[in-house]
Amino acid sequence: MLLKLILWTSFLVISQQTISVSAKQRKNVVCYHGTWSTYRQGAGKFDVETHIDPFLCTHLMYAFFGIEESGDLRIIDPYLDLEDNYGRGNVRKFNALKLKNPTLKTLAAVGGWNEGSKKFSIVAADAAKREKFVTSVVQFLQKYGFDGIDLDWEYPGQRHKLENKDRENYLQLLKELKEGLEPFGYLLTAAVGSIKASAEISYDIPEMMKYLDFVNVMAYDLHGPWDPVVGINAPLYPGPRDTTELAKQLNVDAIVKYWLSQGAAPEKLILGVPFYGRSFTLENPNNHQVGDAHIGRGMAGKYSVEPGVVGYNEFCEKLQNEKSLWNLEWEADQKVPYAYNDRQWIGYENEKSLALKAYYVVKENLGGIMVWSIESDDFRGVCSKKPYPLLTVINNILNGGVYRPLNTETLTANKPANGEIAKKPESNDVVYVAGKKPNTNVVAAANSGTSQCQGKVGYIRDAQDCGKFYYCDNVIAHSFQCPPSLYFDLNSLNCNYSSMVEC
Repeated sequence: MLLKLILWTSFLVISQQTISVSAKQRKNVVCYHGTWSTYRQGAGKFDVETHIDPFLCTHLMYAFFGIEESGDLRIIDPYLDLEDNYGRGNVRKFNALKLKNPTLKTLAAVGGWNEGSKKFSIVAADAAKREKFVTSVVQFLQKYGFDGIDLDWEYPGQRHKLENKDRENYLQLLKELKEGLEPFGYLLTAAVGSIKASAEISYDIPEMMKYLDFVNVMAYDLHGPWDPVVGINAPLYPGPRDTTELAKQLNVDAIVKYWLSQGAAPEKLILGVPFYGRSFTLENPNNHQVGDAHIGRGMAGKYSVEPGVVGYNEFCEKLQNEKSLWNLEWEADQKVPYAYNDRQWIGYENEKSLALKAYYVVKENLGGIMVWSIESDDFRGVCSKKPYPLLTVINNILNGGVYRPLNTETLTANKPANGEIAKKPESNDVVYVAGKKPNTNVVAAANSGTSQCQGKVGYIRDAQDCGKFYYCDNVIAHSFQCPPSLYFDLNSLNCNYSSMVEC
């Protein structure tokens, strides 16, 4: 038993190192899960065990935990998160997803908009409280099995009236967190405000990059009911009416260029995209272009029930029943869709706009895409042939696919340069792009009979079953099985759609 324990411990250490190396070679897909969605009604109810596909994300963020002014990490919803006192044990179920996909990383997201900024400021300004927070975080990660922490302080130097030096204190907090987490191999990431006007208040970008494994840039909520006119939540490029200095900042391209110009490492920069839209009530139903006047927030999603916010799943279900009532438009300059029905107006994302953002990430050689949040995708497949159409498009393009509905000019400008279209999978939306060859040495090892490993260390695929794979620790093979219809991808070392894998 002791020998088995030692061998298994060695496997875990080697496995973590191997996965860490692999993660640097592929794009990240960082998925936030808003845990309150489990309380939604009907088809909006989201269950961790049932509805999260652990093979569509490289990192899963559990949102949110809080922070006390004392420096302690705070569990916001003990009944949902823990198993004490007959709780639902969501944290355990969330981290158990790694048993299905051993390459998945899970992180505890601390903060969020509702947690505010004041308590972070108080803790970051006090050395003893910083130390207590670091200790609390490490103990929490050890106890519950997360792989790291995502610091979501919204935002240093903003949303409070304290006279603390948040910009400097934020760096000190990151430094001490990194020092506390690094001995255990835990990840440290951050969700950050995106546009120049906000980021230059909160962040010393080159310095913060030293301590963070990657940075999730929240490039959304760029327009909303706080504006006097209707606008798109996350436009890729500026529109014709964006003439002021501030207006020119409010798009993905400007945000990415700003962060890169300030010293952000491209491979650590994760582009945040929304799976929800912002709705408005038009002042005049006849004036329904981007930039026309509104009188306030628009309709709410039937599951999220927040006026002015509509999840992709909520809007696509609405279109199933009310398609004849809605006018669906495409904003050609900003590369995003919008829709209107009488006085109701919504700027949102769909597969096409997210495909273009994924191409942008590839073109700029960024670290990947972050999504807020997975429960707003069509996770049940109510509107699509398969669940998670948005996440699927993102994964396919980041792994070399092409989104077919885009016009020829767009495809030519954004098409990955690693090969020609080789074959068409079952979906009409994405085709496989050839050019990435499997590791022939690994394939040979997998073809070597019953002795799968033969002194190898790392992942290999079974010679007879492309959905089966092994982690080799010299002569010991630890066996894993991908879910039905998925194959083990030797390029990404992850389970992937069979149409995207050479087998």
